Amino acid sequence: MVILMEKNTPEVNVERVIERLDKEGFDVHRSTGVEHILLGVIGDTAKLDIRTMQLMEGVADAYRISAPYKLVSREFKPDNSVFTIGDVEFGGEETVVMAGPCSIESEEQIMRIAEKVAAAGARVLRGGAFKPRTSPYAFQGLGEEGLKYMRAAADKYGLLMITEVMDKDQIDLVERYTDIIQVGARNMQNFTFIRALGKTRTPIFLKRGISATFKEWLMAAEYILAGGNDKLIFCERGIRTFESYTRNTMDISAIPVMQKLSHLPVFADPSHGIGLRDKVLPMARASVAAGAHGLMVEVHDDPDKALSDGAQSLYPHQFEELMAQIRVIAGVIGRKIAEPVQL
Repeated sequence: MVILMEKNTPEVNVERVIERLDKEGFDVHRSTGVEHILLGVIGDTAKLDIRTMQLMEGVADAYRISAPYKLVSREFKPDNSVFTIGDVEFGGEETVVMAGPCSIESEEQIMRIAEKVAAAGARVLRGGAFKPRTSPYAFQGLGEEGLKYMRAAADKYGLLMITEVMDKDQIDLVERYTDIIQVGARNMQNFTFIRALGKTRTPIFLKRGISATFKEWLMAAEYILAGGNDKLIFCERGIRTFESYTRNTMDISAIPVMQKLSHLPVFADPSHGIGLRDKVLPMARASVAAGAHGLMVEVHDDPDKALSDGAQSLYPHQFEELMAQIRVIAGVIGRKIAEPVQL
């Protein structure tokens, strides 16, 4: 259920409604819209008399949400969620670009790449310190040592940092270093894990599961918001279909669909979405044209020798070209992308 408070109603009225709901055993999530305060009521609201709530002082309206995902839905919050991490705004007018290597391989490597992507206009440095690999014999990442290298590189070049957490036991460690926690496709429905992420206050970057429906993706996000962490970004990264030419099938339609269903920012990862270096640029262009709030792109200065995912990683000069192209597209649809900087 959502309770819409009257415009400019005194705070005491809001507190009175919350107190009543709390006494009846409901969890209440407060959201501030452009003009109104909205209260999301979580629990078995079938036993709650909606007419009684509508008659409380300061209440403009009360209605039930039909979608099983309550907190992430447009019904709960009609306005886009916009939040700031450091000096970067997510969900607003800027199309935010995250870039960096698949894996942190050495201090020198992450420093070189951070400098190049920052100069091209990226706002967030991506990189894996813990790598989920299909083969147990493949490179698994540098662990905490890699986190230290990445934090130093991000700070040196004025970037935020995003890295993947693979297990709930890693959360406390990774939170000490990163600005954003990435949840990979394999963990989207690891409910014990994502429930634990709801207790953190570090923003979450939730990638779509390999075969996940939109509803399943939204319900995974609901676990995190229900835990109290409302800073969440969806990321479309391709899904598994019968096609084998590309690594995954990039679902561009997910961008406008998720933006209709949810108020949260929606990003796209064309590197994983297509898995082929020469196809990343066109899929990135398409994602921006579809209205994505941001992109995640893999960049490596020597991808043929990369320890993971070299085939889908752009060379730095290709990343510069991508940034120039999507700036034009973003301008056409009324969005903006950070300009190149002199370091």
